[in-house]
Amino acid sequence: MPHFDNFINGTFVPSSSSAVIENRNPATGELICTVPDSSPEDVAAAIGSAASAQKDWAKLPAIQRARLLRDIAARIRRNVEDLARVITEEQGKVLDLARVEVAFTADYFDYMAEWARRIEGEILESDRRGETILLFRQPIGLIGGILPWNFPFFLIARKAGPALVTGNTIVIKPSEETPHNAARFCQLLAEIGAPPGVINVVHGRGATAGHALASSPKIGMISFTGSVETGSRIMAAAAVNITKVNLELGGKAPAIVMADADIDAAVTAIKASRVINSGQVCNCAERVYVHRRVASEFTEKLAAAMSQTRFGNPLGAAPVDYGPLINESGFRKVDALVQSAVAQGATLVTGGKRAPLEGGFYYQPTVLADCRQDMDIIRREVFGPVSPIVAIDDLDQAIAFANDSDYGLTSSIYTRDLNTALRACQEIRFGETYINRENFEAMQGFHAGVRKSGIGGADGKHGLYEFTQTHIVYLQRA
Repeated sequence: MPHFDNFINGTFVPSSSSAVIENRNPATGELICTVPDSSPEDVAAAIGSAASAQKDWAKLPAIQRARLLRDIAARIRRNVEDLARVITEEQGKVLDLARVEVAFTADYFDYMAEWARRIEGEILESDRRGETILLFRQPIGLIGGILPWNFPFFLIARKAGPALVTGNTIVIKPSEETPHNAARFCQLLAEIGAPPGVINVVHGRGATAGHALASSPKIGMISFTGSVETGSRIMAAAAVNITKVNLELGGKAPAIVMADADIDAAVTAIKASRVINSGQVCNCAERVYVHRRVASEFTEKLAAAMSQTRFGNPLGAAPVDYGPLINESGFRKVDALVQSAVAQGATLVTGGKRAPLEGGFYYQPTVLADCRQDMDIIRREVFGPVSPIVAIDDLDQAIAFANDSDYGLTSSIYTRDLNTALRACQEIRFGETYINRENFEAMQGFHAGVRKSGIGGADGKHGLYEFTQTHIVYLQRA
């Protein structure tokens, strides 16, 4: 059984801890590999490596730093199939989606490399004669990246790409649920001869390695993607040193379906939202508000579409639309929320229980009608193949219900009326709104939430500048 060490200063280094983490296939329970549950000393060594490399890395012209990103992208493209199978085996997403994730990761590294010639400062007008005010964008220094398990390979690029091109170095802690893809990424770094210390990877649990990274006084920014609860703990650890945090946390995305909507298009997009990656995507539609005039038609069509969804082992002989949930804890959470909704008066239209498959954490595609705004399944993140539906009377009520949430990441609306769509965009208090399309962001956008969905954001120019700090210079002519 393979064991993967930490990747520090350009080489694989054994942990000082004897504790190991077992990585198992969520579809079968089979052991894939082991990684260390790294000690604080291991994290400190990785931080020291990143610190030693950062000054020289920052002195390089950005276009030279971009070469590393392009080399990484090229090597990823040479290994798409192998990397996709690794992701599918340890995370449970279908192979086609894993291939998309790998290809998108390579594209993202290339996209961030393109910013090398586009990082801009400013020249500001002064109130003083003979003075010029300059605003520089400079690297923060050391970045700590803590990754989730649902899109584990892409999140390496989302954190490392902008960090590196802007002159930072980075220490990454992969999720303990999905360490294998990160280990393979490190092997690719070694193959291309990446500069030692620029990218370091330390495996471990959040309470150990994650805490050591977030609480280090040498880290300039912690970038984390994951749950609200973990994000709060990271903020608390970072606060001791007033370390900047960049957090993408949970989502409870509302989808509004108006009476004039293309019902078939809405069903297709919302169904895709609920089954992509087994519903384990923070930006996909988690609650559906349907105008009462079309609620029966929409519910019937969505239930039919969901009930026809194929699920099972993504690496099995039969093609499937989604695989298992990531672990037993995730499965129990989904089932508890569904049973709670039924007990509170929701109507179970289809699904609603564990799928009769051997091994793995499979949950049936589920539709719940007659839900209310006060139900747990409307207020708490489900993260599974479940679609709860609330009937609404008008746009006012839909917007009020949508905004009545602790979360504020993504949202969507389905309507043929431009005025309705524009009003929704102005009044829905979320970081993103999708109109008549599926919930999937573009790398040139800005993926950011409000309320408990996070602080800061990622992607595009604004995401790139999250990894910089400003330096104002007042230049007085003699």
